[in-house]
Amino acid sequence: MPIDYRKKLAVFADVITVEDAEPLLAWAQQRKDCKVDLSACSHVHPANLQVLLAANAEVTAWPNDEWLTAWLRTVLRGR
Repeated sequence: MPIDYRKKLAVFADVITVEDAEPLLAWAQQRKDCKVDLSACSHVHPANLQVLLAANAEVTAWPNDEWLTAWLRTVLRGR
């Protein structure tokens, strides 16, 4: 499973596809504050970025890939 859902933290791993967006949205909607760990993530489909933006999710760890981190920080504005 590319996203491991915990109480208030979603841990992303490897490739996060469009199919992961709906479960991510459902998880985020059930929480007042949600956080994401992107450290093991290598790709995020834009649909999931939209969910993270809408949920105002806090990023607790950025991807190990420096290019992906730079791109995501720009999109998510350093959350």
